[in-house]
Amino acid sequence: MVKNLTKHGNSYAIIIDKPILELLRATPDTPFEIISDGQCLILRPMRNPEEEKKFRDSLDKVHQQFGRAMKRLAE
Repeated sequence: MVKNLTKHGNSYAIIIDKPILELLRATPDTPFEIISDGQCLILRPMRNPEEEKKFRDSLDKVHQQFGRAMKRLAE
C-alpha cells in the first residue's frame, strides 16, 4: 500500500484506512507509539493491558472450543 502525506494545519498526516485500523484492533482514540531509525517509521498501537488480557483469554477459549475444526479448515 502506498500513501501520500496530507496537509493538516501546519503539519502533515497519513490517513489510516478503516480496514487497517480494524486489523490492528485500533480506534481513532488508540494511542500509537512511533519508532524511527532515521529511515523508516513503525507505528504500533499501545495496548491497555486489561484489554489485551481479555482478548487473549477470548482467543484461548475459541482455540479450545474450535481449534481442531479451524485446523481442518485451514488445510
